[in-house]
Amino acid sequence: MKTITHQKLPKQWSEREKLRNKGQFWTPNWVAEAMVAYVSEIADVVFDPGVGKGAFYVALKKIAPNKKFWGTDIDPEIISVARQEGIFDDNAELEVRDFILNPPKKLFRAIVANPPYIRHHRLSQEQKNHFRKISLLNLGDTLDGRAGLHIYFLIQALSLLDRGGRLAFIMPADTCEGVFSKKLWNWIASKFCIDGVITFDPKATPFPGVDTNAVIFLLENKPPKDKLKWVKCLIPQSKGLFNFVKNNLTGENYEDLDIYDRGLSEALSSGLSRVPREDHDFKYTLSDFARVMRGIATGANEFFFLTGDQARELKIPDHFFLPAIGRTRDADEAVITQETLKKLREKGRPTLLFFPNGVRWEDMPESVRKYIKKGEKLGLSKRALISTRQPWYKMEVREVPCFLFAYLGRRNARFIKNEANVVPLTGFLCIYPISTEKDDIEKLWTILQLPETISNLQLVGKSYGSGAVKVEPRSLERLPINTEIIEEVGLEPQKPVQTFFEI
Repeated sequence: MKTITHQKLPKQWSEREKLRNKGQFWTPNWVAEAMVAYVSEIADVVFDPGVGKGAFYVALKKIAPNKKFWGTDIDPEIISVARQEGIFDDNAELEVRDFILNPPKKLFRAIVANPPYIRHHRLSQEQKNHFRKISLLNLGDTLDGRAGLHIYFLIQALSLLDRGGRLAFIMPADTCEGVFSKKLWNWIASKFCIDGVITFDPKATPFPGVDTNAVIFLLENKPPKDKLKWVKCLIPQSKGLFNFVKNNLTGENYEDLDIYDRGLSEALSSGLSRVPREDHDFKYTLSDFARVMRGIATGANEFFFLTGDQARELKIPDHFFLPAIGRTRDADEAVITQETLKKLREKGRPTLLFFPNGVRWEDMPESVRKYIKKGEKLGLSKRALISTRQPWYKMEVREVPCFLFAYLGRRNARFIKNEANVVPLTGFLCIYPISTEKDDIEKLWTILQLPETISNLQLVGKSYGSGAVKVEPRSLERLPINTEIIEEVGLEPQKPVQTFFEI
């Protein structure tokens, strides 16, 4: 999320993709000013390792015009444009520099940044190898490979933060929700003081239209303390945010902010991006009653996931298909029934998963062999996921799940009852109750539909823009279920069963 002063989002998708590749997103002035107010209080020079077009320098000139500024950026074009627009003056020293590969050889008392938000799948193996070195040098260990570039910007910046200095970074919530986050924040909490964390209500997001949930981290290079200020900003253009930060995170009477004094231990346990809670040691989780697996990854939906008309045109027999559902918006009700599938077929939506498993090549009808050969000519067998299968057209196997979980989409995350006996693709998770007793299944279904259970998803999921939550299989198994609900419904915890067969 490189800093750029403009706030209007690009209209064309191609323009948006260019920004994604560079990790460039917009930082509004009201956010930049609050962040600069925090770090500039104690320093004569403010350093921005990803300066972009200078949003933080614009904020510094407004707040403390006599203070110096040093900014680096890997993109010479964007610095050139900023110079031409007259954003920078003599108080700003700018340098084209790769902050990750070639960081400055000095320490800073004030660092502020909106680092490039480039997720791991857009990074080269060479970059990831260098990130491992940064992690080893600072943490003494490596982070999970799913950590994006912004994570290493933070680590690198903390390594350059002078004793007593301050750092303000605005980053996506996955910084403290990803699989790497526990190791990262345990290290940060042991070496630095987590002074404050600022979150945003969905309607107050600094990046409207961008699928990310932003969080500001305010850190000091001082001995750790056991309390921190946790804030939720309730409205955009908040004046209270600037005043609160300017006053060194003091005061309580800000109508546009919710402010909490939060224990560090609880904050790390619950997640710094999540609302504080006292009951973080739940007696029961979903894993006491069910197992979770992701839906089927075909590797080529356009080939394996077909409509009824396509199947008939190809003359592939019915027994080479399984009823399936692919998109979360195709399941727009709490229960998937045969009527659901009928309506999808009438809309021309695919509902059939090509499943040639268990049939020898020589026993397949000519129409099936012809279709598989077509897939080979299209190069499907060489795709990364598909190439691991033997033969390549052999589909992943899932038992039909009792329940599905729609974990990310335009609709809120929710549980769905599977009365149509479909197998889901990767837009869903499969939920298999440990007990197969009908009464126990109905009790679990009752629990999964309760608002109290749904609200607990935010305790285990990764948050995105507009309040969306993504929950991975192991995280969903950790979904807390309130003890009172379990006791009221009368559902007994079950012993784990053997893992379901998966290819």
